[in-house]
Amino acid sequence: MAANTEKNVSKAKAKGNLISSFVVGARSGLKMSLNNMAPNVLFAFALIQILNLSGLSDLISKICGPIMGIFGLPGIAATVVVTALLSTGGGIGAAASLALSGDINGGHAAVLLVGIMTFGSCLQYMGRVLGPADVDGKHYPILVASDILCGFLAMIVMNLIMGF
Repeated sequence: MAANTEKNVSKAKAKGNLISSFVVGARSGLKMSLNNMAPNVLFAFALIQILNLSGLSDLISKICGPIMGIFGLPGIAATVVVTALLSTGGGIGAAASLALSGDINGGHAAVLLVGIMTFGSCLQYMGRVLGPADVDGKHYPILVASDILCGFLAMIVMNLIMGF
């Protein structure tokens, strides 16, 4: 896919037409968002709905409430954290779904957004980046733990900034 994009960009540059370059870039960006981001966001929306309909969201809230309280968040926000570790787009979709259902407010969403961006699809990139780079598997737990620690620290700082 990258080779095709580079070929299209070089064709547009060869023509020297700014509008052609813009259109090629827009098509490439749209294709990327439809193929990579949309499925993750839709999965997150579906996951939250399944949790709500099955009653598991109440159980998650009770179990995770004390931990998420450290960040000034309700317990159900743990679903966003887990989803964000799998996919940034999924984490955003989960947070949006919780906000739409009234389970979190704007302040909660702000704290979660910092965490989502810091976690940054940790598990997804392990397979995409660390595997092909031949990083020894014994280092994965340390890398994941540091990523999670940084995400939680960022959420604590955001919570302090928000003044919860």
